[in-house]
Amino acid sequence: MRKEQVITRMKEDCLVAVVRAKNKEQGEKVIDAIIAGGINFIEITMTMDEGNPVEFIQFMSEKYRSNEKVVIGAGTVLDPETARAVILAGANYVVSPGLNVDTIKLCNRYRIPMLPGVMSPTEAITALESGCDIIKVFPGNVVGPGAISSFKGPLPQGDFMPSGGVDVDNVDKWLKAGACAVGTGSSLTKGAKTGDFAAVTEKAREFVEAVAAARK
Repeated sequence: MRKEQVITRMKEDCLVAVVRAKNKEQGEKVIDAIIAGGINFIEITMTMDEGNPVEFIQFMSEKYRSNEKVVIGAGTVLDPETARAVILAGANYVVSPGLNVDTIKLCNRYRIPMLPGVMSPTEAITALESGCDIIKVFPGNVVGPGAISSFKGPLPQGDFMPSGGVDVDNVDKWLKAGACAVGTGSSLTKGAKTGDFAAVTEKAREFVEAVAAARK
C-alpha cells in the first residue's frame, strides 16, 4: 500500500488498535478479535513478552495480505534499525513513543508513514519539518484532549493522533478537539487478559460506533 493511501485510510478509519501481544498465539487471537469488531488499523508493538515481534508482524502481514481493509503497522519503534526491520517484514506504517529524526528519515527513504510521539510544540515542529504527515501525541492520558486543540492553534497545518488514555467514553472529546485519528490499546484489549476475546470484539465495535457518532 502506498504511503498516501495509508495516510488517507488512517484518517478515514480514524481508529488505530495498539496491540501489545504476550506471544504469537495470544496476539493473533487479539488481532483477529479486533478486526472482527471492525477496526482495520493494527499497530503491533515491539514489546512482546515472548517471541520475535518482527516475525509476528511478518506473520500477520502475510495472513491479512489478501484483505484490502486491514493495514498492519509497527509500534514502539525506537530507532532506524528496528524501523527498517519492520518495514521489510511488511509494516505499512511505523509508530514511536518519541521523536527520532533518523528513524523518520529511514521511513521517508522507504516512503512509509512515520508517526513520532511528541509532547511539546518544538518536537511537533521538528516532526513536521522532517516530513511527518501525522504526529502522535503521547502519552494522551497525561496531556488530555485539550492538548490537541492547543497544538492545532499555532500549528493548524499539523495532523495529530493521541495514543494512551483513549477510551470509548472520551474518544469524542479527542476528535472534537481536532484529532485526525486516535490510538487505543489497553482499554480495547483488556478482555484478552482473561481469554475473553469476544469482549475484545465487542469493545472494538463500541469504539467504531463511538467514532462514527463523534464525527456526525
